[in-house]
Amino acid sequence: MNELGFGYLYDMRNPAPWRQSPEVLHAEVLDVIAETEALGFDGAWVPEHHLAEDGYMTSPMVMLAAIAARTKRMAIGSGIALAPLYEPLRFAEDCAVLDSLSGGRLRMGLAIGYRAREYAAQGLDFRKRGARFDEFLQVVRRLWAGETVDFAGDHFRLEGARVSALSSRGQVPLYIGGFAPKAMERVAKFGDGYFGNADVWPLYRQKLEDQGKDAGSAKVWIQELMLVVAHDKAAAMEELAPHFLHVSNSYAAWMAEDSAIGIDDPTMKAMDLDTFKASGALRILTPDEAIAHFQRLRDKAPIEHVTMMKPPGLPAERFLAYAKLFADEVVPAFR
Repeated sequence: MNELGFGYLYDMRNPAPWRQSPEVLHAEVLDVIAETEALGFDGAWVPEHHLAEDGYMTSPMVMLAAIAARTKRMAIGSGIALAPLYEPLRFAEDCAVLDSLSGGRLRMGLAIGYRAREYAAQGLDFRKRGARFDEFLQVVRRLWAGETVDFAGDHFRLEGARVSALSSRGQVPLYIGGFAPKAMERVAKFGDGYFGNADVWPLYRQKLEDQGKDAGSAKVWIQELMLVVAHDKAAAMEELAPHFLHVSNSYAAWMAEDSAIGIDDPTMKAMDLDTFKASGALRILTPDEAIAHFQRLRDKAPIEHVTMMKPPGLPAERFLAYAKLFADEVVPAFR
């Protein structure tokens, strides 16, 4: 069985209880990412949302350029970027530069998003985001193949488009997210792998087989954002719960706006601190429990990478203490 990689998501939230200047926050996160690479982690990932009151990352491409300059070995990329909000030529060009800057370490997680407000703010029809994504993927794949592209679709029109400075790889790996059957068809058709939830693997495998592709070489990248490893689970819960509660309640509010994410997660609802602690949404595991958990996930799906997160407001030195424990006592089991 192949090695299992581990990395962290950095969403750059900067909520009021722990607010810093953005300059300090960005510098601190870049230092943390460099330290996690030194600890042996395999990835640093940046998400995308807009119109968030807590400073959630809006410009993953810019942040990834900074991360590329501060790292040398680990994979970097979006987790996820809202692809239908991009123009395909600019996206393809920016990714080509990022892949070259990083020495071929870029991989991009992409999805369509679930908040209508983010589309309205850019003058786009939320209801057509899936069709727009399909056209986007067609064009980007052709551009990375070195083609000069003429394209006349319902959402994009290009004439003589070409990426004149491709990276050495040409094609940048795309991991596409989603949950519904239509989304899985998109992943199977255009993706190098699936980004999301191990429970969706049977549907993804079916869609790969439907398209005549080898499910045995499939790649799955999952998120375990609400998972932390600690020896003293009770003390860790007391320290971490306020930070992860902000994340949980923010996502719950966003998912309730349009009910368009495609899954029903009972833990994704607004909670007070005590309810959150008792809910099981934040899973704090001992190292041995974490190893068993990830082994079970790998028995379920061909998972190659797991993304956890740095929660907002947790001091860098405390986050790195948890990361070091994970690196020392969990990661070696999967090498």
